[in-house]
Amino acid sequence: MCCTSLPAGDQKLVQIVDAALADATRRGGSWIVCRPGCTQCCFGVFSISQLDAARLRHGLQDLEARDAQRADAIRKRARAAIARLSAAYPGDPVTGILADDEEAEARFEDFANDEPCPVLNPTTGTCELYQWRPITCRAFGPPVRSEDGLGICELCFQGASDEEIAECEMEVDPGDLESVLLKEMEEAGAPSARTIIPFAVSD
Repeated sequence: MCCTSLPAGDQKLVQIVDAALADATRRGGSWIVCRPGCTQCCFGVFSISQLDAARLRHGLQDLEARDAQRADAIRKRARAAIARLSAAYPGDPVTGILADDEEAEARFEDFANDEPCPVLNPTTGTCELYQWRPITCRAFGPPVRSEDGLGICELCFQGASDEEIAECEMEVDPGDLESVLLKEMEEAGAPSARTIIPFAVSD
């Protein structure tokens, strides 16, 4: 994928989301079992925005300057993932852009659910680009509301009541800053379609 610059406002978005995560984690207390080395949320592909992709590429460049070997390992894992996934990819296997028609979206629901994230270090079980991870990764664990209700990590809130779960709901981006930044990127020429992590960190 082409390298798109990271909007200046992304740092503010990350601060907002991370503050929301910290607050939800505080309220969740012992119900939240997320810890370094837990990789429950690091398997199975999911779609990311072009803003997420740009942030990951920025992080990969930062890692390249500090530890070229680790950065190269991420790229190799990403390319291997693309090779495995291309034949059944519900989108363009060259650009990584996901198709947005109903059939493709239905296929994506069951696509590569066991695929490890290429940014996951297989030895340490930690994220190599943790500071630069997508918004979805930053919001995994605490309850987050979607059209299907409150979603949580299956390892968290075990034995909790619906009321206890609801009290810990995380409001990810209340001002919808992400949409503003995505529009800014589109006006600058970036594609509006979504992709997956391997395509963002393969080059």
